[in-house]
Amino acid sequence: MSSAIRQASSLDEWRSRALAVEEHVARVLIGQSEVIRLVNIAVFARGHVLLQGDVGVGKTTLLRAFARLLGGAFARIEGTVDLMPNDLIYYTHIGRDGRPVIDPGPLIMHGEELAILFFNEINRARPQVHALLLRAMAERSVSAFNRDHRFPHLLVVADRNRLEREETFDMALASLDRFMVEIMIDLPSDKQTLLSLMGDPRFHDVDGLLDELPPALLPHRELNALAALIQSQIHASPTLLDYAFELWKATREPHAVGATLAGIDMHRLVLAGASPRGMSMLLRAARVAAWLDGRGFVAPDDVQRVFTSVVAHRLCFHPVYEQRRAEIAPLLTQAILQRVAAP
Repeated sequence: MSSAIRQASSLDEWRSRALAVEEHVARVLIGQSEVIRLVNIAVFARGHVLLQGDVGVGKTTLLRAFARLLGGAFARIEGTVDLMPNDLIYYTHIGRDGRPVIDPGPLIMHGEELAILFFNEINRARPQVHALLLRAMAERSVSAFNRDHRFPHLLVVADRNRLEREETFDMALASLDRFMVEIMIDLPSDKQTLLSLMGDPRFHDVDGLLDELPPALLPHRELNALAALIQSQIHASPTLLDYAFELWKATREPHAVGATLAGIDMHRLVLAGASPRGMSMLLRAARVAAWLDGRGFVAPDDVQRVFTSVVAHRLCFHPVYEQRRAEIAPLLTQAILQRVAAP
């Protein structure tokens, strides 16, 4: 464990820093407190993130803000139909001397300092690209130029375009299962917030907004050790684990707990429920949620708060219902929470 973690007087000190991160990001991305909390949970649980949201709702601003506050490098990849795996590792161009030059690509150019990799519109990239990203997410390393490149502090955040379906590729369930959470970013509903975003010149200059944030408020090199400390110190009781287990069973057979959705055959709806990895991530996220709320134990509210974000994208539906996933998945997870009794 790092010296910084050993010297911390308690987890309360680190919690204060984590909440300060949220406060600073909230000044840059207004009206999105729940989104910011969920990303913060993923950061401290060391889990990768899927984002869904319309164009221009602040996804890149959100991630650049977190990268600055964590003090690590930020890289961005644009998903396109012609993107190939090698494009993540290197790119070629003609140098001033007229000879070909090979430079590191966005995945390896920052080396071990890479803190956040943002893959915009990942569903426009081919499955071969997803496969390479899957290794980087699972092992935090790739092989290139006859050696392994490691990213021990890497957090991958990917955005899926939910409106345009042309020239897109569905992601395999194995790829989706590597993401801890899927977070929806919608426009704020408050009129005053929307007026500020529209009319306040401060929000028209993203670089200026980010310059207001203190760099390296929470050093990214310490997060792995801190995450391990949170998981070991925040207690989940046997009763709470039984509750999570019942939720898990209900993701596979929602009809067995009496969950119903209008116009849907609940016996045919789910082909596969959440994976063991997914449920372990649920508990990891719930422990961080409890810690951020100042508790040393996981409560049912912590599990419920992260349940939809952790579980919904892991469910596999019958083909008849798959096209309505965006509508059905959150309704199903909420129905499960309503039908499984909390301790």
